[in-house]
Amino acid sequence: MVGYGLGDAGTGLAATQLGFYLFVFFTSIAGLPAAVAGSLLMVIKVWDGINDPLVGWLSDHTHTRWGPRLPWMLGAALPLGITLAAMWWVPPGDVLHRTAYYVLMAVLLMTAYTSVNLPYAALATELTTDTRTRTRLNAARFTGSILAGISGLVVASLLVANGETGYRQMGQITGLIAATATLSCCWGLAPFARQASRPSGHPEPVRQQLRRILRNGRFLRVLGLYLLLWCALQLMQPVALIYLVEVVNVPGTLSSWILLPFQVSALVGLQLWSLVANRRGRVLALRWGAAIWIVACLIALWVIPMLALEPAAAGTTPGWATVMQGANAPRFLALVATILLMGLGASTAYLIPWSLLPDAIDADPDKPAGLYTAWMVLIQKIGIGLSIQLLGVLLSLSGYRSGESVTGATAQALEQPDSALITIRLCMGLIPSVLVVLGLIVMRRWPDRGAHLQPIAP
Repeated sequence: MVGYGLGDAGTGLAATQLGFYLFVFFTSIAGLPAAVAGSLLMVIKVWDGINDPLVGWLSDHTHTRWGPRLPWMLGAALPLGITLAAMWWVPPGDVLHRTAYYVLMAVLLMTAYTSVNLPYAALATELTTDTRTRTRLNAARFTGSILAGISGLVVASLLVANGETGYRQMGQITGLIAATATLSCCWGLAPFARQASRPSGHPEPVRQQLRRILRNGRFLRVLGLYLLLWCALQLMQPVALIYLVEVVNVPGTLSSWILLPFQVSALVGLQLWSLVANRRGRVLALRWGAAIWIVACLIALWVIPMLALEPAAAGTTPGWATVMQGANAPRFLALVATILLMGLGASTAYLIPWSLLPDAIDADPDKPAGLYTAWMVLIQKIGIGLSIQLLGVLLSLSGYRSGESVTGATAQALEQPDSALITIRLCMGLIPSVLVVLGLIVMRRWPDRGAHLQPIAP
């Protein structure tokens, strides 16, 4: 459990910082327009998805004494750390030159990311056939991911106030952590991976893969749930810092710290929903968590902004004491409570789809875990990429002003038009809640108990 939990620490750390900070980094530090930044995030997600089937197929057909998965993770550990560090550097040149650099880094980073994360995810199905143990493995996986994400947010909160230099230092630290955690996972899992079940390894063209997937109704439903929940989560992540500063009037120097309650609450939620899933069923855990998530999103849609804060002294920026003054104190506490509820509910997006995936894989006689994992991640990432690009386009069309930091030492809320503020609220509240409701609809009447023992109808 410890070894498997370490495997998502590196990629989870990368995903957390990229999700929360990259859009802000592109628009505020690298000086890219919002529409270009959104398109870059789409490129990252789409390429990350496109290379998934290839890596999944290659790992399914890799034969070593350590199994098909660990060699890929070992080979990609150092490239993951190096490219993650390089992603947070601002190269010289104009917008075109910087955009070309980030496209190249995105391709290299996401190739390394997939080569670690996809074989690692497939191991949850291959290490054991017990449903409860698989749920515990996924809980351990995302516990490691969220703990790493919390450490990443702490590092970011301490460094990004230094602007470009702080982001570069953050990248170097997180790149080192990502590589080290991945190598540690490989060392811990090596004796178990040698004894794990392995795919049949029969060559299978893409058309046959698609036929296999399309006739697996359980996989299509899990895929739909995963796509909807992660589109909701990933839409909220890049807009979170903007929402805190521009809509709620949280000082930019404190905004990064406000993200920590979300990660801590999500960590608690993982343990809670894992317990509920094993005792009462995974679908019931999904329903309870989704209900909490929806309520929190709707509260965020109508949250009352804090009153404008004045610096505590000349040349300083507002701190925690000024945030808790007067009428702002209950508003700030209500904001933190809302974020805690969001994290508690959103943790189901991490745990439940991946806990249900082995049911669909087990129903396939060949059990090609790499193939199913690859196609699940492919469709999910393409959907997320498109949704993030839509975010950038919507913000541009709404008149959102970019180009200044919302996390630096001199950060302050820019004067945004009402149309931009409404768009930010919708992306933080209404749109995610609608996506979560659709996910619940997809999972109606799911045969939670023993589904993996039932064969796929021809």
